[in-house]
Amino acid sequence: MTEPLDPINLNPEIMLRAYAAGIFPMSESADDPGLFWVEPKERGIIPLDTFHVPKRLARTVRHLQFDIKINSDFDSVIDACAAPDRASATWINARIRKLYRDLYDIGHCHTVECWNNGKLAGGLYGVTLGTAFFGESMFSKERDASKVALVHLVERLRERGFTLLDTQFNTEHLSQFGAITIPQKEYMKLLEAALQSRAEFV
Repeated sequence: MTEPLDPINLNPEIMLRAYAAGIFPMSESADDPGLFWVEPKERGIIPLDTFHVPKRLARTVRHLQFDIKINSDFDSVIDACAAPDRASATWINARIRKLYRDLYDIGHCHTVECWNNGKLAGGLYGVTLGTAFFGESMFSKERDASKVALVHLVERLRERGFTLLDTQFNTEHLSQFGAITIPQKEYMKLLEAALQSRAEFV
C-alpha cells in the first residue's frame, strides 16, 4: 500500500510514528522530490537467534581486515548508499537524506561502518525504535565490507537486547544470512512486542 506524502510537513516525529505503524517512506528516484509510504504485504526480517554467517565470511571477520566504527561518518555512509552507480539505492533523494540525518541527530538513526587504511570501505544505516532495528541500506566499496558490517550489526543488536531486525524486503543476498519473509500481520505482532521495551544502540 502506498499513500502520497507532503514532503514539506514530514519530520522526525512523523517518521517514528510511521515506523511504529509498520510503514516507511521511499521516493521513486534520486531525482524525484516526492515521497510515499510503503507498507509491504510481506515483510523481510532476519531472526536474530538464527542469523547465519557463511564460512568464508566468518574467516574474513576473524582476520580483522576492517576497523569497525559506529556513527562516525553518517553523511558519507548515506552518500555511498545513494551513489548513482548503485541501482538499488536510486530511491534515496535529497529529502530522504535530510530526514534520516534528522533522525540521526536525535539518536534514532545509526551507522555501522567498515574502514580500511583510513578509508570508508562499506557499511549500513538504519533506524532504531524500541527494541527494533529497521535496516535501510548498505554499500560496499571493497569486497565483503557491507557483509562484515551486517555481522557486527547483528552482534551489537544481540548484545544490547534488540529483538527485531527488519530488512523491509527479502532478497537472495539477505537469504544467505537467514533472512525470511513473513506476512505483514505476523510482522506487526513482532513490531508491537518490540515497541514495548527499549534498547540502546550506543
